[in-house]
Amino acid sequence: MALLLSAPRRSRGSHKPRASHLIPLLAAAVIAMPSITAVAYLLWPTWTPKAPDDNKRLPVSIGQTVFNVPERAFRVKVQRHSGPQERIDLSFLYPSLATPNAPRRVTAESAEDEPQALDRIFLSIAAHHDSLAPDALVRTIYPRYLDTARTQAEDGLSMHAFRDGTPYAGEDLFIAQTPALVTRCTREAMTPGMCLSERRIGDADLTFRFPRQWLTEWRDVAGAMERLAQQVRPGQDR
Repeated sequence: MALLLSAPRRSRGSHKPRASHLIPLLAAAVIAMPSITAVAYLLWPTWTPKAPDDNKRLPVSIGQTVFNVPERAFRVKVQRHSGPQERIDLSFLYPSLATPNAPRRVTAESAEDEPQALDRIFLSIAAHHDSLAPDALVRTIYPRYLDTARTQAEDGLSMHAFRDGTPYAGEDLFIAQTPALVTRCTREAMTPGMCLSERRIGDADLTFRFPRQWLTEWRDVAGAMERLAQQVRPGQDR
């Protein structure tokens, strides 16, 4: 009889140690909760995928001149890195001057031979190695080959045709003063005419290429080229 009566008392008492162990665990969890929450808050941004940075710029040195170039503006994949380079080929949408969604798969050798899209302006930056400056070409070389009888002027933009049989046959030279613009353009034929405008900054020559059709709004084009020059070489004297 004594054995039977003692069994229930042990059974009821056996739950007390288990309950006493839960109290410290719950207290520890309550104390640790703020720390866990803080760590989760700090680490949360690393758990979500980051959108690509469209404005990331790469410092590229041409000679001793440094340019800050939007990463997505590079046309040639092998050129898409920072550091010293001999030449880089870029493209920007016109008129927004935003970078294209994806660079074209071209090489440095074929960059100028690729079909030119009519919705973008192309910019090549290359070391000049003390070659004749673009403004010197306009003053001393181009006048030798111009056909003075074929000169036109309209809306502040003058057109000077190059003579046949010269190195620039089939091209025209356009010059404006306000805003300043000097560009050499091929004539419209089976393919759309394209224009080339050059300027020198430090150790590099900047060469812009755009469709001749845009010259109907030549002031906008001149402004776009100036803004691009400032974007890739900000806050520097020219």
